[in-house]
Amino acid sequence: MTIMVQPADATDVPAMLGVIELAFDPSFGEAWSGPQLLGSLVVAGGWARLACRADDPVGFSLCRRIGDEAELLLIGVVPSARGIGMGVQLLETAIADALRLDVGIMFLEVRDGNTAAQALYRRCGFKDVGRRRDYYRGATGERFDAVTMRRDLRQG
Repeated sequence: MTIMVQPADATDVPAMLGVIELAFDPSFGEAWSGPQLLGSLVVAGGWARLACRADDPVGFSLCRRIGDEAELLLIGVVPSARGIGMGVQLLETAIADALRLDVGIMFLEVRDGNTAAQALYRRCGFKDVGRRRDYYRGATGERFDAVTMRRDLRQG
C-alpha cells in the first residue's frame, strides 16, 4: 500500500501524538507532548510532514527554520512502517522543504545510543559536530547525552 507524505499543521497534532506513542520508547525521554508539538507548528518558521498509509498515520517530521539554518526537531515512524524507507523519505522531504525555504544548513540532536537513527542520519549526509551532556531525561530520571549532527544542504 502506498504511503503519502503531506504537509501537516496544528490539526494534525493528534495524529502526530499517535505516532509518538507507538514510535518512541518512554524510557529515553525523547517524546514530545501535544503542547510542544503545537508550539513548534504555530511559531514562525515551523513546519511538519505527516506520512499516512490509507488514513492511518505512520510517521511524521517536525522542523523549524531560524535564519539560514534549519533544525530537525523530531522524526518518528511507527514500528509497522519501519524498514521500508519511511524515515529516509521523511528526512529527504524535510531537507527538500528546507532548501525551498533557502536554508543552507540543517542540524539535529539524536540520543547517544540510538544507533538506528544515527545510521539513518549518517546515510543522509549528517555528520557529528557535538554532544549535549544529559540532554534527555528518561522515565526513571536517568540522563542520556544527545549527539548534535549537521549537514550542509547545498553540498548534497
